[in-house]
Amino acid sequence: MFHYYALYKPFQVLSQFTPEADKLCLKNIIDVPSNVYPLGRLDYDSEGLLLLTNDASVNAKLLHPKTKHSKTYWVQVEGAITPQAIQQLAQGVSISINGKQHTTLPAKVKILPQEPLLPPRSTPIRFRKNIPTSWVSITLHEGKNRQVRKMTAAVGFPTLRLVRYSMEKITIENMQPADLVSFSQKEFFHLLGW
Repeated sequence: MFHYYALYKPFQVLSQFTPEADKLCLKNIIDVPSNVYPLGRLDYDSEGLLLLTNDASVNAKLLHPKTKHSKTYWVQVEGAITPQAIQQLAQGVSISINGKQHTTLPAKVKILPQEPLLPPRSTPIRFRKNIPTSWVSITLHEGKNRQVRKMTAAVGFPTLRLVRYSMEKITIENMQPADLVSFSQKEFFHLLGW
């Protein structure tokens, strides 16, 4: 029997079931059948949507570079982000991936007019009175290692908090960290646009 889940991965939890050093992993926060695994990764210091399944066909379909599924991230950056930086992010910036330069694909980027309604993070963001922060929404169709963090740093606005809000039409709307939502195959595939 196939299982399909959406998890709100908390901050500082590994996107794997195997423990590493003294870090929390998925096994510490959710209970799913032993053959279920995460689709892709979300960094230890990032939070938000992580999909899980035991349906191997989904992995190839979702993660293959040719499929170009949209993933939206809500990103808190240090500083008052400028329209020029937003334009650069949208057009594509040069980042280093495994020691090689990579120009990111065009992205949909916009400034969020106010801080999104998100649960407070387990470890608060460092607050500096004289340095403002901004929230931006970045929708990508690729997923390189630490891509969003590298992109915002490349335009001079380092990432403070990174939350994956959605993949296609599956979102973390109304979810709390460690919440796990189960889907039927039909629902899951429909929300991914298949």
